[in-house]
Amino acid sequence: MSLPSLSIKKPVLSAIFSALIVIAGWVGWRQLGVREFPMTEPPVIAVVTFYPGASPDVIASKITRPLEESIAEANGVRTVSSESREQVSVITIEFNRDVVLEDALNDVRDKVSKSKNQLPADVDPPIVEKASSPDNLVAFLEVESDTKDIKEVSHLASTVVKDRMQSIPGIQRVAIVGEHKYAMRLRFDPVKLAAYQLTPEDIRNALAKENIDLPSGRIEGNTTELSVRTIGRLTTPEDFDEMILRQVGGAVVRLRDVGYAQLGELNERNAIINGTGGKNTIGIGVAIQIQRGANAIEVVDEFYKRLDQLRKEISSDYRLIVGFDYTKPVRESIKEVEETIFIAFGLVVVIIFLFLRDWRSTIIPVLAIPVSIMSAFFIMYVAGFSINVLTLLGLVLAIGLVVDDAIVVLENIYKKVEEGMSPIQAAFAGSKEIYFAVISTTITLAAVFMPIIFMGGISGQLFKEFAIVVSGSVMVSAFVALTLSPMLSAYLLKKPEKHNWLYRKTEPLFVKLNNGYASWLKAFMKHRWLAWVFLVGASLLIYLVGKKLPSELAPVEDRSNLSLIAIAPEGVSFDKMKKNMVEVGNYVNDSTDGLYQTYSMVAISFIPAPAPTSFAVQSIYLKDPKERKNSIQQLYNQYAMASGKFRNMLIFPYMPPTIGTRYGGGMPVQFVLQAPDLDSISAVLPRFLGAVRQSSKLMFADADLKINKPELKINIDRKKAALMGVSIAEVARALQLSFSGQRYGYYLQNDRQYEVIGQVEHINRNDVSDLRSIYVRSANNQMISLDNLVTVEEGISPAAIYRYDQYTSATVSAGLAPGVSLAEGIEEMERIRNEVLGANFKSTFAGQSRDFKESQGNINMTLILALLLIYMILAAQFGNLRDPLIIMLTVPMAVTGAVLSLHWFGQSLNVFSQIGIITLVGLITKNGILIVEFANHLKQTGMSKFDAAIHAAEQRFRPILMTSLAMIFGALPIAMTANSRQSLGIVIAGGLVFAGLLTLFIIPAVYSYFSSSKRVKEVVEIHDAE
Repeated sequence: MSLPSLSIKKPVLSAIFSALIVIAGWVGWRQLGVREFPMTEPPVIAVVTFYPGASPDVIASKITRPLEESIAEANGVRTVSSESREQVSVITIEFNRDVVLEDALNDVRDKVSKSKNQLPADVDPPIVEKASSPDNLVAFLEVESDTKDIKEVSHLASTVVKDRMQSIPGIQRVAIVGEHKYAMRLRFDPVKLAAYQLTPEDIRNALAKENIDLPSGRIEGNTTELSVRTIGRLTTPEDFDEMILRQVGGAVVRLRDVGYAQLGELNERNAIINGTGGKNTIGIGVAIQIQRGANAIEVVDEFYKRLDQLRKEISSDYRLIVGFDYTKPVRESIKEVEETIFIAFGLVVVIIFLFLRDWRSTIIPVLAIPVSIMSAFFIMYVAGFSINVLTLLGLVLAIGLVVDDAIVVLENIYKKVEEGMSPIQAAFAGSKEIYFAVISTTITLAAVFMPIIFMGGISGQLFKEFAIVVSGSVMVSAFVALTLSPMLSAYLLKKPEKHNWLYRKTEPLFVKLNNGYASWLKAFMKHRWLAWVFLVGASLLIYLVGKKLPSELAPVEDRSNLSLIAIAPEGVSFDKMKKNMVEVGNYVNDSTDGLYQTYSMVAISFIPAPAPTSFAVQSIYLKDPKERKNSIQQLYNQYAMASGKFRNMLIFPYMPPTIGTRYGGGMPVQFVLQAPDLDSISAVLPRFLGAVRQSSKLMFADADLKINKPELKINIDRKKAALMGVSIAEVARALQLSFSGQRYGYYLQNDRQYEVIGQVEHINRNDVSDLRSIYVRSANNQMISLDNLVTVEEGISPAAIYRYDQYTSATVSAGLAPGVSLAEGIEEMERIRNEVLGANFKSTFAGQSRDFKESQGNINMTLILALLLIYMILAAQFGNLRDPLIIMLTVPMAVTGAVLSLHWFGQSLNVFSQIGIITLVGLITKNGILIVEFANHLKQTGMSKFDAAIHAAEQRFRPILMTSLAMIFGALPIAMTANSRQSLGIVIAGGLVFAGLLTLFIIPAVYSYFSSSKRVKEVVEIHDAE
């Protein structure tokens, strides 16, 4: 017994099935998280290792390289990149997108642990942690004060604010940005040290002895027991000043005799400057990051509740300012798509009613919409998806699709009723007749999305959820169309004795439309050779128009935020860079329409490693687009033109991409040069960078590798050192402990542990001659000035050494000139590579460029696989190779309509429009299936293939027109948005309009040529269930 027959005979069972689907969907909907897009960022792990006092080349050779070699063996590693900078190594490991983040983290920790014995003995333990993803950042809070010291502000942010926010369900990390953590700084005069026969190492050793707190056992009495603890911790600057460094006889040398202790900051060289309104207040940032799959909106709502409570509890001396709420565009996008769902639903209902003109008939296909849509929420829940723009877009599109099968079933049943059958008889006969077509169209449409589900790269990650939601909804809609729709038709439809006034008024129009189509079709069939002209012309248009369309990963959306990236020459002081950024902030304040907040971030890092003082970011947060005159693109162009105002540094604007890799805030075009050593890179980089800067298609070109940082090279006279009884290690250690800001130990303050930093007084380290004031102790306890042992040579060196996949590297980044697409920018970079480097030089793309190239290859292959899969499924269903080929000829017409629509509306080829084309392929083949399947049925009755083609097209004209309009109006609200997803709606609506009309003429003509003249058996025999 078939599904329709079972449902008609057991109506309660059919209704219960549909009710269960709705209930399951409701349960799933309540459990789903909310975010803007599916998680596209791959798992990324960062390994940070500090080695105080070490130069970049030492860091690269002794720390980065051994760790890289071990980490590269981890499972699922995609790329390993590193930056070896003064005192710190930062290794970034990107994994394949199918790798579980926690598994990757544990794997890297294991590899790092095994490599520790290869690292220097005095290096800090490597820190292994999840890298901060921009996709997870949901809010940015700034803490500032006009009366409190920056250390107190930082303390409040890192303790009170962080502790309160960290416990919000769904929070992954609360990062303190620009933190000025407490540190006890020991400042000493090297000349006074030498006078007392002391060295910096003596201070460190004294601290280890004097600053200690150990448990000392317990005292047990008859009735009580007391624990004994030795209190030896130093906690205040006064305590440290009194610390004994040396005692000979009755003479005691304390720290205050050679220097002093000062409660200072751990990192003195970073700053967040709130430049809004020109006030230029230094504050501390608090970045709120959520876990994967967490509901961003719920997290931020709770964040605001706790923020309001905090404001009531803390002193009025502090201000807590929400710099930017990153869920605002998410809320707006979700709201807009939700509105689009209701608009699409309303339009589809209107279309159905206008064709059927009867509420009983209309309610049958309309009921398929909520049942099918609710099933999608259950599918999303089971698959672990979230409510996001793409899953909701899938639902918008599904509204136009899920009624198709119900319309086709209803229309066929209704036609039987009009011919004189009772509703129950018509339900049996009509559903039986259309059963094969419904199954065929459903499987075909679902098959289109199968390659998308298994597609790799960012496009696969992005549209996997979209594909599963649409295909799942369509499959459920087929079940509903073959169960609920026949049952409702059997018991709701009535043969009208007298049609209502709307039907009587409009029926002549529909009859005229049907007759007009029949006349045009018969006239066309007399010149059916024109079908080949149309097909060839469509193919030429695809090529000619398609190659003119600009290509990009995704259109940039106006998210009300952008940045100005500032890069100064290496060696610039922190104070100078801070002054430069105040100037930039003032410019932004004076020239930006609709400014909400702006911050200068100088030497700020989002990982536990210091950023160079030559790097800064001016973050610009704007009011909503409705509240300002200029679009984000206009402001971008304004800042780009003003970049020459700041001659002491390179300034360029940056807009975060809608989707894709956002790590590091890189330019759209990033090209990585790789070589075995630094000399090989240095030989070609200037020439390559010069060629990029001369290109008219690229702008703001720069390279991360810069060999221009001033340095002092200390050459030790080994013979002299040996004669004086001084080892090389002692010289190096004296320099390290004097100048590098070495950690000497820890101290406690407010039950929290902070570092003790030792360093000579600033006045003793601001000139090359100050090296003479450093002394070391010889083997016979004589104090030897380093001036006697070393010579100083001034030179330049790389500020950092970069590596990419275990090769020394340099990344050249560039923006796109106005009117240049990302594809053209990539082609230009490849041209320069071939001209300057040659084919044998190892290189690769990174960032958005890599994502774009991967997505292009993946989508092209997906389209080919989708076409092949559809053909194979249709061949299996129809039992021959001709009919599927006829149906597949609808594809070039649909693609022609898609590319013409993109060109007409000024859209680009991007992941949204390309996925729209793949979806369109599945949609348009439904029309061909309806005509070909019914024509085959007519041939069974003895009709010629020519007459069968004409009669089938005439009989299927109304359901094809109705379903096409439902799909067009379902996609139309998407096409009318002003966001990146607009191109998806334009492709579907434009393709259906163009191909939907031509299909009604081309398919019958081609069928009359290609279809077999013999009467063929149906592949699937549908037994009469009555």
